[in-house]
Amino acid sequence: MKLAERIERVEKGFHPILLDRNELPFELSIQKLMQMYRVPGLSVAVIDNFEIVWAKGYGVAEAGTITSVATNTLFQAGSISKPVAAVGALRLVEQGKLSLDEDVNKRLVSWKVPENRFTKDEKVTLRRILCHSAGLTVHGFNGYDIDESIPTLLQILNGAPPANNLPIRVDSVPGARWRYSGGGTMIAQQLMMDVTGRPFPQLVHDFVLSKIGMDHSTFEQPLPESWTAETASGTLADGKVVHGKWHVYPEMAAAGLWTTPSDLARFAIEIALSKLGRSNRLLSEIMTREMLKPQVEHLEELALDLGNAEHPDRMGLGFFLGDETRQDLFGHIGTDAGFQAMLIMYGNSGKGAALMANSQVGMLVEDYLVQSIAREYEWDYVPPRRTHPEALTTLFLLAQRKGVAAAIEKHGEFRRTGSVLSVAGENTLVFLAYLLVFEQKLQDAIKIMKYAIKEYPKYWNAYDTLGEIYLHSGDKVHAIENYEKSLELNPDNQNGKVMLKKLKQRD
Repeated sequence: MKLAERIERVEKGFHPILLDRNELPFELSIQKLMQMYRVPGLSVAVIDNFEIVWAKGYGVAEAGTITSVATNTLFQAGSISKPVAAVGALRLVEQGKLSLDEDVNKRLVSWKVPENRFTKDEKVTLRRILCHSAGLTVHGFNGYDIDESIPTLLQILNGAPPANNLPIRVDSVPGARWRYSGGGTMIAQQLMMDVTGRPFPQLVHDFVLSKIGMDHSTFEQPLPESWTAETASGTLADGKVVHGKWHVYPEMAAAGLWTTPSDLARFAIEIALSKLGRSNRLLSEIMTREMLKPQVEHLEELALDLGNAEHPDRMGLGFFLGDETRQDLFGHIGTDAGFQAMLIMYGNSGKGAALMANSQVGMLVEDYLVQSIAREYEWDYVPPRRTHPEALTTLFLLAQRKGVAAAIEKHGEFRRTGSVLSVAGENTLVFLAYLLVFEQKLQDAIKIMKYAIKEYPKYWNAYDTLGEIYLHSGDKVHAIENYEKSLELNPDNQNGKVMLKKLKQRD
């Protein structure tokens, strides 16, 4: 079979579900989906039998321009930075410069993890940092506008101005539970720098990137001018370009990687081959197996990288792992301001893909495309529970062409029949509401979220989203009411706290 035919089938393998063919056009293409979701550019590399069998760019590198996305166009990888950085740390373990299981404070020089009652008997270790079980705070990072002051790593660790994050601290017993912490990854970054005396970008370049030909990848932040000619510009969910084209991420190990899908594919292939004992350019077979061994079997938070409620993710060292039914699966997703990316790899069969988009909602198209690739290349694929792309597209098309009432009726049909109940739930409705907001259909978006609250009355984010939409429409009273309800259901909702504080200060 010709490669061009396979690519064409992947590109046209999108179908809204459960629609009467006489009501709406049934076939979509990747280009139509990108247009629908305001995703200006997308790049993909497909892996089969441990090789990159094809790579292709779609759309433009910056919204409103004509510069096409090429296979060497650089995108921000977001949290896919973490497994790449983790490999650098594990190489230092193999060299004896770091230990997976000792107190990191024994080798930290520039900064120490503050001790408290939680660290009395259990300590923060590199293993626990890499598998997000170290009891550390700060989920993720927003980066910095090009006009903002950029903090040092020490300021980030201490949450000191101009850092825009809270201090990175231990607030639960290390090893007691899993909780995703980009803050912990920053401690790993400092640790790697302290034991080598080298800047982080140079260290990871020499230890990881250059070893496997990731020639279009760098952790340099800010991005050097010599790289900017080949970069994509980030795009917000409403289709507007990020101010300054992208944010700066001094949180390099957590979110600072610039790369391409082909380079990410090379990385995934190397890890898969290393586990099988067929390559050791980065890590030994023993260390790679340790990296891909479940360190945490049951994630307390529902991770959304690879699985869903029926097939929950497990956690390795840097990578999310598939459940018992897909034990060779590893990968990660990533989000930076205006960018979203995805890396997925089946280590035993050598199948996988890397996808990168210059859009804050690029994963809506990436999830769709991965499903199409999975069908074509016969993966044992389980759609993750971010939002069901086929269900969302169905509902959005109905809302556009037949009105929001038709979309609500269709979602109710999903629930009654159970056909897509497990994945076409509250998150799908939240995304649908935002898509309507971007089309300036605020009242329709409010109707969708009122329906979501009726169907899912305990879902805190439905109230938070409705509060935001009410605020867009100028209704502060109902905005406050819904933000308060979201906090009642989820006291840790930081966005709700910030918005309520701002709204009440204005009064």
